[in-house]
Amino acid sequence: MQPSIWSGARLVFRKEAACALRNRASWASMLMFSLTALAALSFALRGAPPAPRLAAGLLWVVLFFSAEAGIGRAFLDESAGGTLLALRIYAGAQAVFLGKLLYTFFVLAILAFFDIVLFQLFLGFSLDGLLSFFVFCLVVLLGIWGIAAAGVIVSALAVGAGARNGLFSVLMLPVVLPVFLPALSLTGDLFGAAEPVLSLLGVMALYDMILTLGASWLFDFVWQEL
Repeated sequence: MQPSIWSGARLVFRKEAACALRNRASWASMLMFSLTALAALSFALRGAPPAPRLAAGLLWVVLFFSAEAGIGRAFLDESAGGTLLALRIYAGAQAVFLGKLLYTFFVLAILAFFDIVLFQLFLGFSLDGLLSFFVFCLVVLLGIWGIAAAGVIVSALAVGAGARNGLFSVLMLPVVLPVFLPALSLTGDLFGAAEPVLSLLGVMALYDMILTLGASWLFDFVWQEL
């Protein structure tokens, strides 16, 4: 008998965390990409702080591609290691999806913190007051939730299609673009380009909800083909 969705999701989350502690390759690839990219940008700009919208674009591009370097393996490692059958036995499709989603969001939250700290050290940015800081944190959390939800379902689709990383890279950007663009706009405004349009937070939250529900529904069908 399989556990409930929440119990199964906790099992999947703990399994993902234990695997990450044993195999740190995905963490290393994400963190090294961020470090290398931001150091190169700082060198190219000769330490000069970029304009607010350019800074926002650089931050989200680095965050997106560093995330892509790691989360694309959400199901690739399961397929290569032959552990998909064990997941089928011990957890249902929705428990697997939720556990993978929460773990991916957890990883991206740590990565975002790392990237933002490095970005401040190498390029620098400023926020005007506590409210701007709160809105910035909310933008980042909504943005990485969208990336996490897209990453889990696109990774499953790529493995199911036997296309590995090629299909993942092609599909990720179009799927996250509706949350990526408002994040870019809001971040640029918060960095000083203009007064932020806070209604874009609602757009991001709505798309995250639609993406999560759609990915959850689609995962039931994809799971049967993995």
